[in-house]
Amino acid sequence: MPGSTTAHSAPAAEHARPAALVRRLGLVEYAPTWRAMQRFTDTRGAATADEIWLLEHPPVFTLGLAGRREHLIAPGDIPVVETDRGGQVTYHGPGQLVAYVLIDLKRRGLGVRELVSALERAVTAYAGELGIEAWPRRDAPGVYTASGKLASVGLRIRRGASYHGIALNVAMDLEPFERINPCGYAGLKMTQLASLGGPQTVAAAMCGLEPRLLEALAPA
Repeated sequence: MPGSTTAHSAPAAEHARPAALVRRLGLVEYAPTWRAMQRFTDTRGAATADEIWLLEHPPVFTLGLAGRREHLIAPGDIPVVETDRGGQVTYHGPGQLVAYVLIDLKRRGLGVRELVSALERAVTAYAGELGIEAWPRRDAPGVYTASGKLASVGLRIRRGASYHGIALNVAMDLEPFERINPCGYAGLKMTQLASLGGPQTVAAAMCGLEPRLLEALAPA
C-alpha cells in the first residue's frame, strides 16, 4: 500500500496459482523493499512458496553491481542507491510497474538466462495483447520497441533463489532517464505503454501483466 515501509508489512492479494503467490504492494520505498527481499531469500526453506511482488517506487536511481558512476550524468535531487542486482544504472518512479520475482530456481531447475527470458516473454506477450510490437534483445536484457526501451531487467541469485526482477514503464515521467545512461548505454531512448496506445495507469497494467507473468513462470 502507499506509504508502506516494508513489503512484508503490506496487505497481500494472494492468488492460488501454481507458479507463485502474488502480492500487490502499492507505492513502497526502494531500500526497505530491497532489504525485505533479501530477508525473504535468506530465510526461505525448501517448502517456501515462490512469490511475485508487484509495486511502484518513489523516484530513485539504482546502481547495480556492475554499475559505474560515470553513467550517473546529473541525478540532481533524486537519491541514488547502490544495490546488489546485476546490471548498470536505472531509474524507478511512480507510473512504473515493478515485478520482483522471488523464485527458487534450484527447485524449478531454472537457469538465470531462462528466468530473464521468462520475464521478457511475459512483457512481450502483454504488449502484443495491446497491439504494441515489442521484443527482447539477446545482447542487452530487457524489452524494446521501435520507439525505445520499454522494460528493464535486473536480478540477483542467492542460495539458489532469485530476487529483484523487471520494471515496465507504464505512464511515468521519463525525464529522469535523461539524467543517466540507462543500463549503461549513452543515448538509449526509453518509452512507455501510455505513449504507445497502452494503459494510462499502473493498476490497469498490473491486471494485464500479472497473468502473463504467472503463465511465463508456471512450472513445466
